[in-house]
Amino acid sequence: MNLLRLCSLGLFVATSAVAQTDEHAHHHMPAPAPKPAADPHAAHKMPAQPAPAVDEHAGHDMSQMSAHVMQGFLGAYPMTREASGTSWQPDTTPHDGVHAQLGNWSAMAHGFVTAIYDQQGGPRGGGKVFSTSMLMGMASRPVGDATWGVRTMVSLDPVMGKRGYPLLFQTGEAANGQPLVDRQHPHDAFMELATTLSQPIGEGRSVFVYAGLPGEPALGPTTYMHRLSGLANPETPLAHHWLDSTHVTFGVVTAGVVLGTWKLEASGFKGREPDEKRWNIESPKLDSWSARVSWNPDPRWSLQVSYGELTSPEQLEAEIDQHRFTASASYTAEIAPEVKLATTLAYGRNQKQPGGSTDAVLLESAAIFADRHTVFARYENVDKDELFPLHSDPLHDRGFRVNKLSVGYQFTTSLGGPFKLDLGGVVSGYAYPGTLDRAYGSSPVSGMVFGRIRFG
Repeated sequence: MNLLRLCSLGLFVATSAVAQTDEHAHHHMPAPAPKPAADPHAAHKMPAQPAPAVDEHAGHDMSQMSAHVMQGFLGAYPMTREASGTSWQPDTTPHDGVHAQLGNWSAMAHGFVTAIYDQQGGPRGGGKVFSTSMLMGMASRPVGDATWGVRTMVSLDPVMGKRGYPLLFQTGEAANGQPLVDRQHPHDAFMELATTLSQPIGEGRSVFVYAGLPGEPALGPTTYMHRLSGLANPETPLAHHWLDSTHVTFGVVTAGVVLGTWKLEASGFKGREPDEKRWNIESPKLDSWSARVSWNPDPRWSLQVSYGELTSPEQLEAEIDQHRFTASASYTAEIAPEVKLATTLAYGRNQKQPGGSTDAVLLESAAIFADRHTVFARYENVDKDELFPLHSDPLHDRGFRVNKLSVGYQFTTSLGGPFKLDLGGVVSGYAYPGTLDRAYGSSPVSGMVFGRIRFG
């Protein structure tokens, strides 16, 4: 086992072609609710959720506002509960965004662009300067006593190239006909183009339908780019393909029911992950399915369990299907005046059909002080059996348990109006079986420094 070690920008402009992308950047917090003069959903809004005793984000936290807040797309609860796709997060999660009331439409938009210098250690490491970006917009309006919503999310991440950026021990997807190993693939230019329709069926209850091309099925926790616990960290988790790799899926239909603090839903979707042509919209297919149960027992907590059967998810292993199970718990709260803590614990299992099973565990936290200083950390314990793709390699198809610990810091300052600047860095260390020393060295250390401009 290697000993875990820790050590401790030109900002990218959205139209710049110099950039390549930070997969985390896409996943900025879900949009805050607008404050229309008169709330079009007042007729079927549930009472505001109880608030923490002290909340520095009282101006942004939807659970703190009752009569002037846009309700969720899927039910009569605060918009702060909604995250990526149809997933839930704690009601106390702050939302940032630029809001507008356009006739009967309540609209919100937010976005960011991040410049990153990446240096991965060891013989298989490497360096790269790249950029990630995201623009997200969402809007809803009443249709009788129902709520119709539309969502869009786009990115310039494909500018970084098909092979993405160096990320030690990362696997999944392919480029130029070869599997990506020790690299993270870029996101597609179109990450979500989706619509929802929800109908109340009683106090605190509703039924809903979600459809996207692309969109996100009911499988896994809130995607890492939208989790407050992982938002500042520019690294994509090694557990991504066990937990939330379906967040960009070309063909999704989800139906569900909200019963107060519970949500039950099921999806039909395309099991194949996006191909390396990142600028296009792929043909939809509903050849896979998933189901998820979510529960927010109080405003600070959000829990989910989900299961899915994915048809031929990997391009280079078209004959192999996959069964996925996930479970997670997320917590967000004001733990002291001007100190907010966000934590996520998640577990995922992938069972190949045919083939064996692999597991991943993730624990990540972020402590935010006075909206200016963020200290974050992520620990992962992941089975990796794709590190040696060549059949001639004696370690081909061998599974290895890899531990990774990342620790980082982010400083935030206002640029005026809705714009903010984040500056930070992250350092990562690893522990793994000595068999891997010949490929990865005895104790590699990796790191990233980044600058991010965001609005909202």
